[in-house]
Amino acid sequence: MTGSAVTGTVTLEESYARCKELNKRYGTTYYWSTKVLPRVKQHHVWALYAFCRYADDIVDDLGPAPVEQRAAALAAFGDRFFADLAVGRSDEPVLKAVVHTVKAFDIDPDCFRRFLRSMTMDLTVATYDTWDDLLDYMDGSAAVIGEMMLPILEPLQPEALPHARDLGNAFQLTNFLRDIAEDLDRGRQYVPQEDLRRFGVDLTERRVTPEFVELMRFEIARCRELYASADLGRAMLPPQSARCIGAARDLYSRILVKIEEQGYDVFRERARVSTAEKAALVARLVVRR
Repeated sequence: MTGSAVTGTVTLEESYARCKELNKRYGTTYYWSTKVLPRVKQHHVWALYAFCRYADDIVDDLGPAPVEQRAAALAAFGDRFFADLAVGRSDEPVLKAVVHTVKAFDIDPDCFRRFLRSMTMDLTVATYDTWDDLLDYMDGSAAVIGEMMLPILEPLQPEALPHARDLGNAFQLTNFLRDIAEDLDRGRQYVPQEDLRRFGVDLTERRVTPEFVELMRFEIARCRELYASADLGRAMLPPQSARCIGAARDLYSRILVKIEEQGYDVFRERARVSTAEKAALVARLVVRR
């Protein structure tokens, strides 16, 4: 992804096409869910996904690059985005679409500052002691994504905001539980340390002990509370927006079921929802449009 920073002449349509490809390749659950939205809105969601993917790849996919180089690249990406946003246009192959989407829906630029702050934290912060500490990180890495999405979804009530934030956090926590092994490989732990101490678990042992199972049950229950809050907000959206969010919610929450079905062993096998399952759910929702 970082290789797409090459500049050159690119049309708005080509920029959105790049964003679509990134979403389709790396964020399949989100991509399939966008199919429920009206076509005039789908590409705007792809643009927001591409922005987040771009920054995330700078953090995780620069090979053996030192932290200082990653931090500089992330800062340069942010500077480029905000400079382009200030003039209202961009010639960068991905940012062209992102700037257009932000302007079209008057998305608060502070959302992107908070997102980049959390991405920067990933460069130096390996663990989070408490749930509140983790929520501070997730404010920028997850909850803020719900805030970015809301203008595109056009909620019928302003009270939808906290529920949109909770959905972002639910998605993120689902990822954390699914990707414990992958995050360990990167030297990170996103399960709060206070929870590990409470249940007597050392994640670095990578063992599915009775204590680990109890920890996972606790975290999954916490995650489902966030999904329950998100469901309240879905009722505050127009029908097609509600179906889109419902599709993403249903597909993502199935990952928790997959984790349970594999005996909570997230070390041996990554919990996945198949493409066939995603396609079947979206097909049913599209027919109901």
